[in-house]
Amino acid sequence: MGRPSAVTRLERKEAAGMEELIAEYIRTMKLSSGISRQRVYEAWDSVSGAAPYTISKRYDRGVLYCTLSSSVVRSRLFPQRETILREINSLLEKDKFFDRAGGFVKSIVLK
Repeated sequence: MGRPSAVTRLERKEAAGMEELIAEYIRTMKLSSGISRQRVYEAWDSVSGAAPYTISKRYDRGVLYCTLSSSVVRSRLFPQRETILREINSLLEKDKFFDRAGGFVKSIVLK
């Protein structure tokens, strides 16, 4: 009994970094929209400082809807919406896992 006539060889491939592998996994599993939405919510919490007062958040077609439990906090954040918007998008630009194809936050609605 000899060796098989056709020897299969494994091809060598370049080693991929962990960030590249995670990004590929996210694309393959079609998780990018959910992860991007979560990144927007985290950016809101970080930039606004209103996480303890935020009852709910919804991100739909570039609009971030935030329901706040305090009318005082809402009235203080209202004139700062454009500044908060710029800072959120600045954070998202630096985020490697945010899906830029879905677009950045265009406006914020406070309820």
